[in-house]
This record gives sequence, structure tokens and C-alpha cells, in this order.
Amino acid sequence: MSSESLRSAMVDQLAADHAAKGLTLRPEVEAALRTVPRELFTPGLPLEKAYENEAVLKKMRGDEAISSVSAPFLIAEMLGQAADALDGLAGRNALEIGSGGYNASLLRELVGSAGSVTTVDIDPEVTERAVACLAAAGYDDVTVVCADAEHPVLSGRSYDLIIVTVGSWDIPPAWRDQLTDGGVLVVPLRMFGITKSYALRRHGDRLVSVSHRQCGFVSVQGDGAHEVRYVDIAEGVHLRLDEGQQIDPAVLDGLLTTPREEAWAGLSLPPRTALIDLNLWLATHLTRETGTFVVLTAQKTAIDAGVVAPSWQFGTPATLRDSTLAYRSALRWTDRRFDLGAYAHGADAAAAAGRMVEHMRAWVDAGSPPPVLHVLPAHTPDGDLPDGAVLDKRHSRVVLTFTTEEKGTP
Repeated sequence: MSSESLRSAMVDQLAADHAAKGLTLRPEVEAALRTVPRELFTPGLPLEKAYENEAVLKKMRGDEAISSVSAPFLIAEMLGQAADALDGLAGRNALEIGSGGYNASLLRELVGSAGSVTTVDIDPEVTERAVACLAAAGYDDVTVVCADAEHPVLSGRSYDLIIVTVGSWDIPPAWRDQLTDGGVLVVPLRMFGITKSYALRRHGDRLVSVSHRQCGFVSVQGDGAHEVRYVDIAEGVHLRLDEGQQIDPAVLDGLLTTPREEAWAGLSLPPRTALIDLNLWLATHLTRETGTFVVLTAQKTAIDAGVVAPSWQFGTPATLRDSTLAYRSALRWTDRRFDLGAYAHGADAAAAAGRMVEHMRAWVDAGSPPPVLHVLPAHTPDGDLPDGAVLDKRHSRVVLTFTTEEKGTP
């Protein structure tokens, strides 16, 4: 098949996938995706691979991916977030953090001749490749910068849009300060070990989310890097510690070999229920209740062996308290609808599973509210914070609140 045919098929599938999620692929984003030849940004790959709906790994450091060309569906969703938040991108000045070239070329199509695109990456190999690929595709008016974007990129420049294509644990002041007031930052931000792409609008010294999507990215490098810690709990099962949690490994020894207790919420939920929102609800409420919220990850071999049965092998909400581990279980399906449950091990297992299920029911009873994220400078006094769960990071104080059934009302 030709490049044009493969590109058309890819975008047709993206539009269908958006519709299946209850989303709409914006016409200008669709047009950009149909215009830019993705194969020019994936040199060395077979043409068919360039148009598969997945990330293309470009550089590894040991077992860790440190650079990639993002999956088309994720690019489309984040560009849609940006365009929705700014009511279109035509004429906007955009900064991309994490350069591969492909996303920058799509942005160039979207901002048009009256706008501008700057893309920055810390790795000179990445920026050199981006320059070459952009030129080959005819986008040599994109400004490519090799620098650590934890700091201001170009002195005196401000942007209507900053879109970050690497996973971040924090939001440095430079990102907020380079935004125009009312400008939008789209960033994959990790909280409690859970990553979502947030579109955040600047209001003075604070950023407030207007949309969010589930996502995953390679982690930011340089001065903004933040290492995720893992603690082994059994062969192929780990706890992810991302917010300074302290755990005594001795309490984990043999914990999963103790009898498993379970509890179920007794619900019948539709397939489109946004369980990533439930995960953050659990993170905030269980942190207040137990003080130690963690994320359980498991290899497929451990799941197949029945060691654990998590809701998602790559990141399941869990809590550890008084030598008892509880985590959100795999769903229980009946007639195309599902129930929520929790499994627990340890001395207080039955009660721990029951407490987690009570928080799940509370989320559903509240209307399954999505989170609203507020990001304020690190020096912000407690009295100036909105009500909600507070995470203190290196440069910022992040507050998570949840909307009521009147959507958009905190």
C-alpha cells in the first residue's frame, strides 16, 4: 500500500476509536494527520510499521526507553485537548517539550502561517534527527532547540500553548512563566504513580485543568527527572512508590501467601465508566485514611499463576496499612456490565477490602466525578489552596478536587 493509503487508513481508525470512547476527532486535527507523512519521522522502519497505532521506540538506555515517536492515537488526543482548550490553534505560538519532529509538524499544520512552533529536547541526537526529518517533510520553519526545558527555552518568548510529550512528575516554574495568561499547558503529569494528560489553563500564578486523558510516556530527563521507586512483594509483583512513601520491606515478606479476602460493591456499571478517575479518587481518599497509598504492578506470569488479580497489570490502586495490603481487583462482568471489587491479604484483610469498596461506592454515589487539578507555586500558603487533596512536589503544590454531578462545578 502507498503512504497515502496507509495514512488514510490510520486516520480512519483513529476517528473510529475516538467515537468508541465518546470523543470527537477535531476536523483540523484530522486534516493535519492526513497531511503529514509519518514515515519521514520514522526512518529505517518499514512503511507499514510507520502507520501502526503505537509508539515507535527510537532510543534505549539499558532496559529504559528514553526517546520515542508517540502513538498516533495519543498525539491526536493531546492535540485535541489543546485545540479544545484554546478554541482552535490557528495563529497560536506553540512550544513542544520533547522533540521527535512528527508532533511538531502536526502543530505547524494546526497553527498555520500566522502561528509559530518551537520544539525542544535535551538530547542532541534527538534534535539533530528532528531537524533532518522536519526538513525532509518540508517543515524547516519549525525552530528546534537543544536544551533542558526545565528552564526557560528562549529568553523573552511566551507561548499560547506548551505541549509536553514526556512524562513529568512536577511542573517547573518555567512552564507556567512562559505561558501567556489564559494560555494552555498540556502535560502528562504523574501523581500517586498514576499518569494522565492534563490540559491546564493559566490564571495568574496558578494552572487549572480543563480536561484530562489517560496516557503513558517516557519519563522526562535532566533537572526535572524524578525516579520512581519499586519494592518487590513477590516474584513478578511490585509496589510503585512515587510520592515519598516509606515501607518496611519486612512486612511484605510472604504477605501474598496469606489467605485472600475479597469484597464487592454490588454495582452494575457500563463499559465506558472512567475508571482512571476512580483510581485518583481512591488515591486521594485512601491517602487521607491510611497514609500509604501505593500502586501495584504485576507481570503477566504472576497474574496467570493467580498470585494477584489486579484491575490492571501496569498500575492498580493499592494501600498498605498495619501489614495488610488491599488492592482494586479485576472487574466482575455480567451481561456486558461490571462490578467493582477489592482483594486484600494480611491480618486485617476483610476490613481493608471492605473499606476500599466503600470508597468505590462513594465515588459512584457522587456521580463518578472526574478530578479537577490545581497547580500552584511551592510557596503558596495553605490558606490560599482550594479544598482538596494536596501533593507537595519540588516546584509546586498540586491540589486534586472532584466535580459534582453538575459537570464542571468543583
